Amino acid sequence: MSDESAEPTLTATDAAGLTDAASALRTGDRDPLAYVDGLVDRAEAVEPTVRALVAESDRRERVTAAAAALRDRYPDPNDRPPLYGVPVGVKDIFHVDGFPTRAGSELPIAELTGAEAGVVSALRDAGAIVLGKTVTTEFAHFEPGPTRNPHDPDRTPGGSSSGSAAAVAAGETPLALGSQTIGSVIRPAAFCGIVGFKPSYGRVPIDGVIPLAESVDHVGAFARDVADVRAAAPVLCETWEPVETPDEPVFGVPGDPYLAQASTVGRERFDAQVDALERAGYEVRRADPFEDIDALNERHERLVAAEAALAHAEWFRDYEDRYAEGTAELVREGRSVGVGELADARASRRDLRARLADVMNEEGIDVWLSPSAPGPAPAGIGDTGDPVMNLPWTHAGVPAISLPGDRADGLPVGLQCATAFGDDERLLAWAESLAAVLADAR
Repeated sequence: MSDESAEPTLTATDAAGLTDAASALRTGDRDPLAYVDGLVDRAEAVEPTVRALVAESDRRERVTAAAAALRDRYPDPNDRPPLYGVPVGVKDIFHVDGFPTRAGSELPIAELTGAEAGVVSALRDAGAIVLGKTVTTEFAHFEPGPTRNPHDPDRTPGGSSSGSAAAVAAGETPLALGSQTIGSVIRPAAFCGIVGFKPSYGRVPIDGVIPLAESVDHVGAFARDVADVRAAAPVLCETWEPVETPDEPVFGVPGDPYLAQASTVGRERFDAQVDALERAGYEVRRADPFEDIDALNERHERLVAAEAALAHAEWFRDYEDRYAEGTAELVREGRSVGVGELADARASRRDLRARLADVMNEEGIDVWLSPSAPGPAPAGIGDTGDPVMNLPWTHAGVPAISLPGDRADGLPVGLQCATAFGDDERLLAWAESLAAVLADAR
């Protein structure tokens, strides 16, 4: 057990990442019971401050029992699945057998039941152990939970996947699931200084996940580095096809109307990151794939509101008084969206995806670069930060990843990379070498 008198370091500095831990667990160099017991020690040390995990009275007994059962099931190291003994945090909008789903809300738990999410079952089949549910904003919208940023507990970890990002950053788990409807994977990953990956829309099944806006809801994941995300991706994503190391990419930077949404410090750090890549020999081209960013932002926000109103129609009818005001306002706004406007907003997703592909083909661009958030994590935990830098990539449903970049006033600032729809495998392959350049430049 940890020495409770010691002041814990809130960010992970020496804990093994997913890749190293999975390898040691499969070969038998690390015992799964001892490994999960150590992570529970870590959680008990940092949770009073970070508050990333949904409270659970018997976590240690449950996870050590799961590890023991796994060890008994796979005595031969040669038979062990890829994520044998690896703990995973699961955002509390995903149904998980044996766990209640609260979705950060005050609704009766009996109303929020459902079959286990397919992606959770896939992780378990691959040998992963559910460390616990992670805190989410209410119904994955903007109403914050109690989670704090491990880099500065007086700042937000981002949302809505706040607990998942903070749990990985604090060293409580090497892998966690999140979801993104506007910027709920990329932004918290940037604020917490870790890697967040949002695959192409539909690449990870979203069954068993409480919806916010089904046309743009994505399942994503958090890990310490790109290699860890690449290790988990074949389990998370359907029809994953490993790729050989692709040729060096040509990077694209969107035009000023989009980039002007970043703060002064966010833009400065982004420009420095792009400069570092150019100094490393990468080619960077400027192009503008967003004809009217303000109109695009409005369409996406109205789409989310309309589909949230549809998803929550029955719950909101019966339990309106139990919704936080911000979430209630979203549902009420969604009721004002007409059928035609909703159809246009849904069609806009396909139109933007096609425009991105056209501009990439015309300009010879492989990967778009942009800030992961307007700037570093804002002070206070009453606001999760602005997802505006993530919105167009989510609207188009293209794969995106946030890489730890530079720092501003000691706080992490991420670099967002996006590519063509369905090109997830190459994005992760490129991201691994790109992350190394960024690390050298820090």
